[in-house]
Amino acid sequence: MTDNKFYVTKERLEELQKELETLKTEKQIEVAERLKRAKEFGDLSENSEYSEAKEEQAQVAGRVFELENMIKNVAIIKKAAGKETVQIGSTFTVKKDGREFRYTLVGSEEAHPAEGKISNESPLGRAFLDKKAGASVMVETPGGKVEYLLVSIE
Repeated sequence: MTDNKFYVTKERLEELQKELETLKTEKQIEVAERLKRAKEFGDLSENSEYSEAKEEQAQVAGRVFELENMIKNVAIIKKAAGKETVQIGSTFTVKKDGREFRYTLVGSEEAHPAEGKISNESPLGRAFLDKKAGASVMVETPGGKVEYLLVSIE
């Protein structure tokens, strides 16, 4: 169950705001110009240039809506150092099958598992949320249940 907040770092929020500004200014103007040029070709029913421009216009409008909604519902992730339990923003170490892994719990917009950034909405992220160091955590995966030991929280 999510709380409709978009958890992002301050840096990611700035990136999203910049993307929104670019879409609302440069990109929308560019697409409007393409539509204008395409209309000049005449018959719109067989005008692929016009169809492509309309499709791009819809994609841009959809992304603008998505970004505005995210920014409106944003919750800034602060580094959760010194916490006794795993929280959004926490970096922690776990052990599975004798191997250690280091993760940082982030919002879904910033998740990048290959870089050790896991989403608070993922099965792994949800399983570690609010757990203390030393806890044994069972995670339901497509391949079955996997047990992790929460070694430490930074």
